Amino acid sequence: MEKLEEATREEQTRHIPEEIPILPLRNAVIYPYLSMPIAVSRPESMKLIEETLAGQKLFGVVAQKLVDTNDPLPEDLYTVGTLVKLLKMIRTPDGEMYVLAQGVSRMKILEYVRQKPYYICRIEELNDLLPEEGDKELIATVKNLKDLFNSVAQLAYNISNEVLTMILNVEDPGTLADMIAENPSFSIQERQELLETLDVKNRLQCVTVLLTREKEILELSRQIQSQVQNEMDKSQREYYLREQLKAIQKELGEGDQQTVEIEELREQIQKTQMPEEARKVAEKELERLTKMHPAAGEYTVSRTYLDWILDVPWGISTEDNLDVKQAEHVLNEDHYGLEKVKKRILEYLAVRQLTHESKGPILCFVGPPGVGKTSLGRSIARALNRKFVRISLGGIRDEAEIRGHRRTYVGALPGRIIQGIKKAESNNPVFMLDEIDKVGTDFRGDPASALLEVLDPEQNNTFSDHYLELDFDLSKVMFITTANVLVTIPSPLLDRMEVIEISGYTEEEKIMIAKNYLIPRQLKANGLQPEQLRFDDSALKTLIHSYTRESGLRNLEREIATICRGVAKEVVDGLQDPVAVDAAVVPKYLGPIKFFPEIAERTAQAGVATGLAWTPVGGDILFIEATRMRGKEKLILTGQLGDVMKESAQIALNYVRSKAADLKIAEDFHENSDIHIHIPSGAIPKDGPSAGVTLYTALVSLLTDQPVRSDLAMTGEITLRGLVLPIGGVKEKVLAARSAGVKHVILPAKNRKDLEEIPDNVKQELTFHFVEQMDEVIKIALTGKKSRRQKTTRQKEQKIA
Repeated sequence: MEKLEEATREEQTRHIPEEIPILPLRNAVIYPYLSMPIAVSRPESMKLIEETLAGQKLFGVVAQKLVDTNDPLPEDLYTVGTLVKLLKMIRTPDGEMYVLAQGVSRMKILEYVRQKPYYICRIEELNDLLPEEGDKELIATVKNLKDLFNSVAQLAYNISNEVLTMILNVEDPGTLADMIAENPSFSIQERQELLETLDVKNRLQCVTVLLTREKEILELSRQIQSQVQNEMDKSQREYYLREQLKAIQKELGEGDQQTVEIEELREQIQKTQMPEEARKVAEKELERLTKMHPAAGEYTVSRTYLDWILDVPWGISTEDNLDVKQAEHVLNEDHYGLEKVKKRILEYLAVRQLTHESKGPILCFVGPPGVGKTSLGRSIARALNRKFVRISLGGIRDEAEIRGHRRTYVGALPGRIIQGIKKAESNNPVFMLDEIDKVGTDFRGDPASALLEVLDPEQNNTFSDHYLELDFDLSKVMFITTANVLVTIPSPLLDRMEVIEISGYTEEEKIMIAKNYLIPRQLKANGLQPEQLRFDDSALKTLIHSYTRESGLRNLEREIATICRGVAKEVVDGLQDPVAVDAAVVPKYLGPIKFFPEIAERTAQAGVATGLAWTPVGGDILFIEATRMRGKEKLILTGQLGDVMKESAQIALNYVRSKAADLKIAEDFHENSDIHIHIPSGAIPKDGPSAGVTLYTALVSLLTDQPVRSDLAMTGEITLRGLVLPIGGVKEKVLAARSAGVKHVILPAKNRKDLEEIPDNVKQELTFHFVEQMDEVIKIALTGKKSRRQKTTRQKEQKIA
C-alpha cells in the first residue's frame, strides 16, 4: 500500500514528455502502478531499452493484436497502452535481455513520429473517470468484487496470504480492478479492453463479470473431478467383480473373451519367425496384458504394441529372381534407354549368383524431374521378383517419422521405415525413398541424420525403431533413393549411397519413349483405340521442340494427353474417320507454339553471346547481353544474378581491360562509360561457376563491334589469367544446345572426357571446340564482321556530313 501511495505522489510531480519510445509486447498487458518483468529479444527493442536506460527511463508499452507477428506495423498494435518506468535491466549469457518495468499511467498513441530503429510516438495521457465520492453503487461493487476474488483465490490461485491481504485492502477502486485484471486466465483481448476502460465503475463491473465466469469454470471443474473419482471407484469395484467372475468361469471350465484373445496371441507368438530377443519381449508384454483390465487405458496401448511385433515380417522373405536374362528383358520392357542403371542392376544380380549374399546396395538416382526415377524402382522390384514399397521424404522435418515415436506418447507409432516393411510383408523388399534431397530440419530433430543408420550397410542390420525398441535387420532390403540435386544432401548421408546420374533424354529417345509408352498409355486413359489416333514423327518432333523444354517427359506426356482429349471430344461429337496428327495439325489442338528458335535473332547485334546453363530440371540456354553508355566506370549487373556470377562478370571485365591492346580496343574505353550486363528472364535467380566464358565473349563482342556466331553456344569459367576452367552438367548443357538449334559448342578442354556420356547421334550433329585460353574462344566465337546496326548508323552519319 505504501508503494502505491508513493507511486501516486510521484505521478503528481513527474513530467511526461509528449514523444516517447514505444515497445510492442507479444502476449502481455501492463497496468498502471503494477510492476512486471519483460523479456526483450528483438534487436530494435534492445536498442530502445538501452537508450531509455541511459535517458529519462520512461517509455510506452502497447500490446500486439496478433502474437505471431515478428515485426509489427502500426496497424498491428493497439492504440491504448501504458506509460511505464524502467526500474532494472539484466542481460543473460545467451544474449537476451530482461527488464523490470512499473506502470505509470494509461496513455493513447496520437501519432507515429518515427518508426526506425524503433517507434517514437506522440502520446496523450489518459486519466480514470471516477464517480462522485460516496457513490453507494461503487461501494457495493467494490465489496462484491473483493468477496468474489477471495473465493476464486481459495479455489484455484496459488497466492500467498500476504499478497491476498494486500489486494483485498486496496482502497482505490481503479487500482483494485487493475490488480485483479492481472488474472492469468483472462485473455489478452480481455485485458486490453480493461486497460481501455477509463470509467472506473464500468471497469469494476467488467472485472466482476470475468471473475464470475472464472468461478463457475472452477466449480464445474471440481464437480467433474469428483465425478471422475467416483467412476474410478466404480471401475475398481468392477475389476474385483470381474476377477471373481474369472475364477468362477475357470471352475466351470468356461473362458471369457479376453482369455480367448490372450491364447490366440500366445499361439501367434509361437508361430511367428521372430528373433529370440523379440520373442522374449512379446511374451513379457503378453504377461502384462493378462494382468490388465480390458477397460484400462494401458490395455489398448499394450495390445497395439503386441500387434505391431507380430505383424512385422521378421523372417518372411521373397525369393529373388537371379536370372540375369529375364531381369534384362523386364528392364528393357519397362524402360527405354537408361543403360547405366540397367547395367548396375544386372551386375548386382550376377554378384548375387556368385556370392549368395543378401546384402542389398544403396542406390541414389539423381536427375531432373520426369526422367523415370520412381518408375524405375518399380521395374527393379519386378525384375528381382521382390515387393516394392515407396515413401516420399519431401518436407519431412520430424526425426520420429524415420525412427518412430516413444511409446510414452499418446498415439505413438513406428517410423515410416518399419511401417513400409510391414506393408511389404517381407523383410527384403525394394524400398524407395523419394525426394531425399528435400528432407528438412527443425526443432523436432534431423531426419537426414536418422537416415544414416537406415542407409549404412554396416549398421542397418541392427536398426532400432523407437516404438518397437527391438533390432530389425534392414541389410536384406534394397534401398533406392531419388533426388533432383546432390548439393542439398548432407555429405555423410551421400557417402553411404552409390550415385547413378540419370540425365535428360535426347530427341530420338523421347520419340521412341512416346511411341512405345506415352502414346499407348494416354490412348487407353482417354478411351481411344490405336486405330482412331495416330501420331506422326513430325508431330512428336514439333511437340518436343516447340511445346516443351525439359529434360524429362512429363510435359511431353501432358501435351500428348491434351491432343488425345481433343480427339476424344471429336469422336463423341460423331467423328468416324481416324485422325492422323502431324506437325501441321498440332497447333489445332495445342494452340500457337510456345518456343521459337531465337539464337540468330538475339545474336545479330554485337554484345550478345549464347551461354549454356545447368538447372535442377535439366539444361538450358542463356543470352548474355552487354551494352555501353556514357558514365563513370560503373559495372551494372541485372537479371537476378548470384554472387558467383557477379564475380565472374567482374573478372571478365578486368580481363578485357588487361587485354585491351591485344583485342584492338581503346585502353581507356571504361573511363567515361558504364558497362551494363543483363541476363534476361530477370525474375528467375541465376548463379553458378560456368558463365565466365560467355560474359567475356559478350564484352569483347560489344567493345569490338563484332557479333557472335549465331550457331554457337559456350560454357566455362575463367580466371584472371585467361585460363578456361572445367565445369559440370556437360550432358544436360549439350542436349539443351542441340534442342535450341546450336551447331557449335565451346567447352573447356578438361571436359573432353565428359563427351563419353553424350549419345553418338548427338555428337555427330554438333561440332565441339575445346579451349584452354580465352584467346582461343574469341577466335572461334566472333564473326569478324561489324554489327549491321552500327554499320548502318555510320553510313547515315557520313551522309549527313
